[in-house]
Amino acid sequence: MGAAMRRIHVGNALSAFGLGFTVPYLYVYVAQVRDLGAVTAGLVLAVFAVAALVVLPFAGRAIVRRGPLPVLLTALVTAAFGALSLGLASSATTVLLSAAALGAGQAVMQPALATMIVDCSTAETRSRAFAMQFFLANLGLGIGGLIGGHLVDASRAGSFTLLFAIEAVMFLLLVVIMSTVRMPHAPKIEGSAPQAEGSWKQLLGNRAMVQLCVVGFVLFFACYGQFESGLSAYGVEAAGISTSALGTALAANTAMIVVAQFAVLKFVERRKRSRVIAAVGLIWAVAWLAAGYAGLGHGSRSMATAAFISTYALFGLGEAMLSPTVAPLVADLAPTGLAGQYNSAFALVKQLALAIGPAVGGPMGASLHAPYIVTFLLFSLGITFLAVRLGRQLTPVQNQPSLAKSRVVAQGGAPAEPFPANV
Repeated sequence: MGAAMRRIHVGNALSAFGLGFTVPYLYVYVAQVRDLGAVTAGLVLAVFAVAALVVLPFAGRAIVRRGPLPVLLTALVTAAFGALSLGLASSATTVLLSAAALGAGQAVMQPALATMIVDCSTAETRSRAFAMQFFLANLGLGIGGLIGGHLVDASRAGSFTLLFAIEAVMFLLLVVIMSTVRMPHAPKIEGSAPQAEGSWKQLLGNRAMVQLCVVGFVLFFACYGQFESGLSAYGVEAAGISTSALGTALAANTAMIVVAQFAVLKFVERRKRSRVIAAVGLIWAVAWLAAGYAGLGHGSRSMATAAFISTYALFGLGEAMLSPTVAPLVADLAPTGLAGQYNSAFALVKQLALAIGPAVGGPMGASLHAPYIVTFLLFSLGITFLAVRLGRQLTPVQNQPSLAKSRVVAQGGAPAEPFPANV
């Protein structure tokens, strides 16, 4: 990795650390420590999603026009202000406004950092770069949550103020680090302003990108959108899983990602991306079957707990397969100069799925146990079906980047044959 990429990865790890540092404790902080009630606490979590949905359509255009680094620095300062304000807020209004600033800043960081990775990598190194990003993000989330949990005390509001102040300092430290990044010269597009304004129309005309967004929505809806809502409610209500076992399941998810990420990378690098995504759908279908056994079967409590933990571990395996596959594909589908727009569009789809997923899965997981499992089992199989369809819209090199290198070698530096342009 070059110096710029190393700093970008440090940025990814620190931003994830800050997120894991406070988000798990937001509900307790608002509802109990500030004594604003469960309704306000729920609204704070909703504001995070709404803020992301509001700012992401504009973030893509800003990245295209100004570049990812200025947009990232602005997002970091906004998030730092939101974090510090949230730690000092005492009324419902100030809590909600602070949460909106923090949520908006964190949402814009994702496509900005992703675009910086695209600009600092090549087609050959991009999968490994995004795998490293995902690895460090999960490591940062886990460490942040662990340290934050040892610092907070629900009986002392000052411990939460300290927590949010440290998060703000982390974001400002990240501003200093990222300010030293020297980005490579990004290709410019002629008439960037009118093209940026029309880039949404151009994106919607890209059938492969539209299908990838559909696949992405189902991926995030059926997996990430259920982790802390429907699946955890199902585990407690249907399977009788204890809170300690639920924590173990979440740890198993992170552990699987950390252990398997680079071993999986070697497996997926020379395989078609559409087939990798299709395989993830099948793996997650098995995960939902394991969850069904945990809650609907008639095994012992220990067997149910083991099956439930294996569900989260299988989800982690699928996530490790997706990290070097989906994000690089978004970058490869983006026309020259519009990677920021495409990354923002995909981040918007992700946020939409993460907003709808808990709203649908939470009530189902808590009370409609069998329909819940069947529904998300079918969604997982739907991922496989959609991935196979997506493969038909991709050029051979988009679907399997290793082909480009092998064909260049075989032909002494020239491609064996031209590939059709993406529609």
